[in-house]
Amino acid sequence: MDWSVVRRLWEKWASNNVGSSGQPLKAALLINYDPTGPSRLVSTIAEQEGIKADPIEISQFVSFVKRNKLQMESFFIGPNQYLATSIHESWFCARCMNSSTHAGEGAVVMQTSAFLLVGLYEGSIGSASRAMLATDQFTGQLGRRNY
Repeated sequence: MDWSVVRRLWEKWASNNVGSSGQPLKAALLINYDPTGPSRLVSTIAEQEGIKADPIEISQFVSFVKRNKLQMESFFIGPNQYLATSIHESWFCARCMNSSTHAGEGAVVMQTSAFLLVGLYEGSIGSASRAMLATDQFTGQLGRRNY
């Protein structure tokens, strides 16, 4: 894997999709992830934007994904607790259960062969659609390079 390519893709994508008002995502995480690898291999945060993720919380999130009981359990990212609402083959959406914003918050989680991409957004259906499009764009770029 060419980390310089992944980093360039991330920087370009994040600058256009994460952070400031009007962007589809308020934060994003790119996590190294190999579901077939030995459990002693720790997933690490490869990139992050708009959030300062705790590595221990991220390892708990990765364990949640590996258990594949998405409909039966919730997960935490930062102070927020999420519940999966829509589950598909290589991605799922979740809504924040303790959001402090009126419109709510959510997460889109997409899996590639080497990464989990987590996109966090504020808002409801329209915001969720924009967040899905943004995360799908990045995973598509990684997929073209077999990451």
